[in-house]
Amino acid sequence: MKKMTIKSYAVKHKLSIFNVMKMVKSHKVESETVQRNGKEVTYILLDEDREKKIKNSIVPIEKKEDLSLGDIVKVLQQEVRFLREEVKNLQKRL
Repeated sequence: MKKMTIKSYAVKHKLSIFNVMKMVKSHKVESETVQRNGKEVTYILLDEDREKKIKNSIVPIEKKEDLSLGDIVKVLQQEVRFLREEVKNLQKRL
């Protein structure tokens, strides 16, 4: 079995270190703690079967649609109009 640090595991799977730590504490991944230079270092033990399950359970980041610059500007202008109306409504209430 290969060993990998938490940071390198997070980089490999494009996860945050916090999420990897949660996986370690909930025993979703096998790990071992070793003393190195007076510090405890946690290594994740890589197992091919578990790795396949983990890769399937990781939710991929949604890709944003490719919009032209003009479309993006139109969307932002609509949002600005909406926000200005909200501000006016809030000012009337006060």
